[in-house]
Amino acid sequence: MTLSGTNTYVIAAPTADSVVIVDPGFPQGAAEHADAVAQVIGDRSVELILVTHHHHDHTGAVDTFHERFGAPVRAVAEQWCRQASVLLANEVISAAGTQIRVVATPGHTSDSVSFFLPDDDAAPHPGGTVLTGDTILGEGTTMLDYPDGTLDDYLASMKRLRDVEGAGRQVAVLPAHGPTLDSVARTAKDYSDHRMVRVDQLREMIADYPQIPTPVDWESVTVHDLSMQLYPKLPEVVRTPAKKTLAATLEYLLHNPKE
Repeated sequence: MTLSGTNTYVIAAPTADSVVIVDPGFPQGAAEHADAVAQVIGDRSVELILVTHHHHDHTGAVDTFHERFGAPVRAVAEQWCRQASVLLANEVISAAGTQIRVVATPGHTSDSVSFFLPDDDAAPHPGGTVLTGDTILGEGTTMLDYPDGTLDDYLASMKRLRDVEGAGRQVAVLPAHGPTLDSVARTAKDYSDHRMVRVDQLREMIADYPQIPTPVDWESVTVHDLSMQLYPKLPEVVRTPAKKTLAATLEYLLHNPKE
């Protein structure tokens, strides 16, 4: 479920004597992972630790990193903050010699945020970078952790990320899983288009169904049967996230039947 693992990022201007860490990672092997990050940081201090969302492969090592580096931890959910306030959408954080703009990107989860670095002009992506957590992945598509994550929120987040790029700027994606992508606007459009294809497929599939109650129950027989039709060869290990994403799509469709 985490592809090649969870990417932990270290942010700093080239001449800064401090850094910001994003997404400490899994609880398993947290101390060893903190050692590896410490080697990258060198003799610089850790000014701040940021979390993109609450899933355990991003927050499991929060306490280990907080204690190891003595830095405050900020997240949207207060549960994961340590000696710091919660993150606010559109807030600009000045730390490690650079500017980090917080972009609200719910949908994968309700507390998902991305971090836009407009001053990151390192080649080959001189237009800036955006750390997207699990909102955009380096490969494949993102699951919607329904009912916490919704398709309404997710489509709005894709629009918000497209707008980050703007005219004359190409912003690279630094995802929490998988490799870097060249353009956040292009990828966000592809993700939105993919979701709407699924909406259209579901619309056809339920045309002759009896009325489906809302809010949709992702554990219902209806959602299970639809998932088996839509993803007949899907390995069982990923059936649950597929059903949650399908339920989020179905909930969206039932509230937007003519779109």
